[in-house]
Amino acid sequence: MKILFLGQKDNNLAKYLRDKEESVISTEEIIDPGFLERYNPDFIVSYGYRHIIKKDILDLYNGRAINLHVSYLPWNKGADPNFWSLVENTPRGVTIHYLDGGVDTGDIIVQKEVEFTNNATLATSYEKLQTAIQELFKENWEAIKSGKVSRIKQTEKGTFHKVKEKEPLMHLLKDDWDTSISVLEEYNA
Repeated sequence: MKILFLGQKDNNLAKYLRDKEESVISTEEIIDPGFLERYNPDFIVSYGYRHIIKKDILDLYNGRAINLHVSYLPWNKGADPNFWSLVENTPRGVTIHYLDGGVDTGDIIVQKEVEFTNNATLATSYEKLQTAIQELFKENWEAIKSGKVSRIKQTEKGTFHKVKEKEPLMHLLKDDWDTSISVLEEYNA
């Protein structure tokens, strides 16, 4: 199977797919229909990709385009999901979902809640989420690519955030990524 991997080329999951003998094309650049014609992938995997994929492209890959998101959808769609789960005390976790025309709004394939220890920092909690999403992907990839997975509609509204929404709260990050998650959790306590 030819996989278009959207995200960092040297990512562990791109390497995992290559090790599984998948043919992998990786890019961090914006894709367009011409790109897809040139490479003709069978499946799209988005992980840490910083661009919105247009609906016309997604329509060509219905059921064959997924995103790995480090939040427990429908909570914390969009930017900085880990930060917002801590500040707003929403469920924490990871989700693999189908891509659709919205931002993190597609049907959920599989998800897992993730707990953090009391001494966790923003950095260590982010690393834990990254490990969890990669493990979840590896556990479910064969079923996902064969289409033998369920589709769970996101029925709850949840939350959505843009990058600029974090700016007024930057004072909470006195130690940058080493800020204790307890500082963020106490913000809305």
